[in-house]
Amino acid sequence: MNILFIEDDYKLSSFVSNGLAMEGFDIDHAADGEIGLNKINNSIYDLIILDMMLPKVDGSSILAHLQTKTNPPPVLILSAKESVADRVKGLRDGGDDYLVKPFSFTELLARVEVLIRRNQRHTRTVNLNFEDIHINLDTRETKRGDMKIELHPREFTLLHFLMSQPEIVVTKSQILEKAWGYNFDPQTNVVDVLVCRLRNKIDKDFEVKTIHTIRGVGYVLKKG
Repeated sequence: MNILFIEDDYKLSSFVSNGLAMEGFDIDHAADGEIGLNKINNSIYDLIILDMMLPKVDGSSILAHLQTKTNPPPVLILSAKESVADRVKGLRDGGDDYLVKPFSFTELLARVEVLIRRNQRHTRTVNLNFEDIHINLDTRETKRGDMKIELHPREFTLLHFLMSQPEIVVTKSQILEKAWGYNFDPQTNVVDVLVCRLRNKIDKDFEVKTIHTIRGVGYVLKKG
């Protein structure tokens, strides 16, 4: 599960991020609202934990931006403002839950789990489709047209990642973190090798190519 934590307090962000990582979540941190918006526009998250008082772009503006999206992730608001009026405003502006600082990590974890579980019940998609490519997330079956394609786990992870955000360019570092779970080493070619292997299975025998290289940036799933 991917969580975006938008918080400018370094100590708090480290404490929460490390705790959630130990619970098995993938944590992406943004130290201000501008970085947070950029991450929201370029990645897919299962949950956003949002501080309201942020530098550059405040939490209310981020909530307003999320409301323009088709399927925004649930938002857990963190705020030092504890009045009823502030809590009501945060929820009415688009927050799904509101936790007042200071808080216990166990309570935050419980709220995170509830929000993700609730969202999964409403939005979980078993099948993903792009053009004539089809994947089943339960069985991990992959097809292009009527042809069944056998993928290794990391190949499937990469294809799932690309199909979750078609037409959006993903960087090598994003792929490396998604498939291997560690920071990008610019000297390694493991991403290029993985993309090449997936291309050979998904595109090589088909007229329409779907995995495209954006030189100097990364890769994108698109038609043509």
